[in-house]
Formats: sequence, structure tokens, C-alpha cells
Amino acid sequence: MRILVSNDDGVYAPGVRALVQALVQNEHEVTVVCPDRERSATGHALTLHKPLRVDRIDDLFPAGALVYAVSGTPSDCVKLGLDALLAQKPDLVISGINRGANLGTDVLYSGTVSAAMEGTLEGFPSLAVSLVSYSADDFGPAARFISRFIKDLAQKPVSGGFLLNINVPAIAEEDICGPVLTQLGVRRYTDIFEKRTDPRGKTYYWLAGIAQESEEKPGTDVWAVRSNYISVTPLHFDLSDGPGFNRWMDWGLETSPLI
Repeated sequence: MRILVSNDDGVYAPGVRALVQALVQNEHEVTVVCPDRERSATGHALTLHKPLRVDRIDDLFPAGALVYAVSGTPSDCVKLGLDALLAQKPDLVISGINRGANLGTDVLYSGTVSAAMEGTLEGFPSLAVSLVSYSADDFGPAARFISRFIKDLAQKPVSGGFLLNINVPAIAEEDICGPVLTQLGVRRYTDIFEKRTDPRGKTYYWLAGIAQESEEKPGTDVWAVRSNYISVTPLHFDLSDGPGFNRWMDWGLETSPLI
């Protein structure tokens, strides 16, 4: 299988190296196109006002993987990979393995999810993969799960483009309960803007969001990872509020004749 791999932690992040190692061991044809530095929480931003620089990386990754570092965002990387760098279109796009969760409303800010979403926008099956910890350094269980998942996909294909947001608990592999299909939960943060002064006496602010603990209903991705499951959440770029149509029709707006 031809696989395009990207991320938002940067080309030197351990998560992407673990993923590529597992994919190459399973004889997949892997091309890596990642940001040249960390680009977390950049959402679906694209670079439009300056050129994108691309460098080949010939070390750190397993032999057989073709690796590029790009001076842009995660979405830039996938778009550039699909439209300019890959000689053949991929069978699958994978973004990750991210360090830290991408659960619930995190997906609106996540560069990891946005990179995978770019693949879906282009019509390719895509996975966004995250390890639910900022301190854990063992990406092996997540990488092995993705390898098995890809094998199952090859044996039982799903037609058309899709995006699955996958979060793997950072616990011992034998304690992981397995994958479950989930919906997005809610992740709220207490935003803390720390006020600082630079060496020239100018004021600046540093954002540090702290996730709030909250009760989650069974069936959400937040609940699943707290219960030691791997959450698998289908996502789509269509943000239309279907149930909201009736509310606004009652208010006085008319729907399009085609709806």
C-alpha cells in the first residue's frame, strides 16, 4: 500500500518515526512530508504569502521511506505531497502519531486532524492518530495498532474518502481494551494568559490552556480513552447544523429551493 505520512509535531518527532518504522516493516511504500518544526494547534492554516521550502531528510528514518521536511503547516505538507512531491497518488493518508490527545473539540484546532482532513478533501482515505499523553514516549502500541488496522482495511476496503480520528490511551499495551466507534465529546479548557515582559520592556502574553475534568457520556471519544479503549471517531468537513435549519425556519428564514 502507498501511504503518505504527515504530522504537526515536526519531522523529527518520535511519534512519526515509530509509525514509519512499523509501516516499513509491513512492506508499505511510505512517503513522509512533515513540517520542519513543531506546528501544533495550527488548525487548517495554509501558507499563501511566502514560499514553501522543501528539504530531503536522508537519516533518522528507516531505509525505504522517502522523507521531506517542509517550511509550512501540516495542511501545506499534505497538499504539497499530493499535488507536487508524490510520483503516484497514495492509497492512504496518515497524520501522526501525535504526542497528546486530539479529543472532542480539540479537532477544531488540531494540526494533526487538519493534515488528515486535507487528505479527505482531496478524496483519499485518511487517519489522524494520537497518543493520549504529552509525557509518554512509547509510541509502539499505537503504531502496531495502526499497522493491524491498515491490514484489516486492505482485506475489507471502505469505498471513497473518509477521515477517522484515532486516539490511543498511553497505557500498557496489554491493558488496552481495543478499538470502539465513538462520537466527539467535549474538551473545555481554562485559558491562562501569562503576562510577561521581554528584554526590551515590551509586554507579551503566553497562552497555557488547562483541560478541565468533566463527566462524559459513554460513547464519546473522551469517555472511551478514560475507559482504556482506543477511540475511533469518523469526522467530516461538513459543519452544517442540520437540526438548526428548523430553528431558523421558525425564526423566518427560508431554505434554498434545492434543499
